[in-house]
Parts: sequence; C-alpha cells; structure tokens
Amino acid sequence: MKPHFKQIVTVIISIFLLSCSADETSSQTAVNPTAVIPPTTQNPTTPISSSINYLALGDSYTIGQSVCETCRFPEQLKTSLKALYPQTNFSLKIIATTGWTTTNLIQAIKEQNPSSDYDLVTLLIGVNNQYQGKDFSKYESEFPELANKAIQLAKGDKKNVIVISIPDYAYTSFGMMFGTEGRMKITEEINKYNTFAENYCIKQGITFVSITEITRQGLANPSLVTTDGLHPSEAAYKLFVEKMMPKVKVALQD
Repeated sequence: MKPHFKQIVTVIISIFLLSCSADETSSQTAVNPTAVIPPTTQNPTTPISSSINYLALGDSYTIGQSVCETCRFPEQLKTSLKALYPQTNFSLKIIATTGWTTTNLIQAIKEQNPSSDYDLVTLLIGVNNQYQGKDFSKYESEFPELANKAIQLAKGDKKNVIVISIPDYAYTSFGMMFGTEGRMKITEEINKYNTFAENYCIKQGITFVSITEITRQGLANPSLVTTDGLHPSEAAYKLFVEKMMPKVKVALQD
C-alpha cells in the first residue's frame, strides 16, 4: 500500500471512531438527565390577627339543638380555625335559641347589647318564620335589619359577616310527617326565604354560603340528622364548616 493511500485510510478511520465516541456520549447524556426537583404546590397560610372574636347569631341550627356543645357548627368552626392558625386565640359568643324567629333574634341582640368589636359574625335565621307561618313580609323587613346589625357588630366591616342559608327540614323524618304535598310546600318556602337572603347579600356585598343542599341529603343519609329526627347532626355541621371555611379564611385575613 502506498504511503499516501495509507494516510487517507488512517484519517477516515479516525473520523469514524470520533463519531462513534460522540454518539455514545450523547446517548449517555440522554439516558441520565439531571434530576429536577418539582416546585412545591403548597400555599402558605395567610397570617391573621393574634386574637379573633367570633359571634354566631341564629336559632336552633346555631345553638345546635340535640347535639353536644362542641358538635354545633360555631364550635366546630372555632376548632377548625384553631387547628389552622395555632398561634391565634379564638373566642366565641353565641346568641341563639331554639324556636327564635327574626323578631326574637332582633330583641335578643337589643337586650344583650353585644360589643361591636367582632372579627367574624355569622347569621343563620328564618326557619321559624317559615315553620310558624309568619307573613313573608316580616322576613323581608327584618332580615336586612339583622344583616345590617351583624355588620355593625363586625366592626362595621361587611367583609367580616357571613350569612348562612336555611336548612331544609323537609328531608328529615320529622318532615316526612307532613306528607308529599306538605314537604313540597316546605321546600318551596325555604327556597323563597333563601333566595331573598342571597339576593340581598349579593346586592349589599355580603358573603352568603349555601348549606341547604347538604341538609337535603338527610333522608338518603340519615347520619346527617340527629336523634331528634329534625336537626342536623355533628356530621352535617362538619360539612357546613367545610363549605364555610374558604369564605371564613378570606374574611379573617388582615
């Protein structure tokens, strides 16, 4: 083989070997990429005040008729908030009694004359207006009065007020005693009350949380009704709190 030809062959072989080496390096890099740690998706809890005063206004659904003291929704809400904000001190006052109408609640607030420094106020009222057959115009005039009073008690800040819809007792064993037509009438009237309250809250910029559909599972899921066959159980109130919590967190943020 001539020297010149040998040089050409040597160059070709060298190029081939370098190409193979580059391919192997590239393949190894592709197979062993640099590990990437995904960013965390957990959002930090927004700080709130070191002390939160909570006032719950209502009737039997607020006082927790037929459930333990810590089972009613205001207490469960307080407990849930304490777990979420362990550095904050929470106090709770309840103005509520079984059987109260809007008229009764207005009178009780006047008599007890609570302070106007609450960081959170919840209002759930109206079922006894419906149950006792009060004229709907009474609710139309007194619900706005209670909503405005709630704002006054919440340091004059509507952001700190949460109105909760009226449960539907037609879906309980007690409600079953009214028969099909009677139960339909109860539901229609509860809807009328809730629609009025929700529309008022929307117009006034007040937070409204509907828990009525939870209570309409009472016949399909009896565990949502307490032993008296009428009022929500501890489990139902837990669902109330879960529905309320996102709105409550926003209300309490500084």
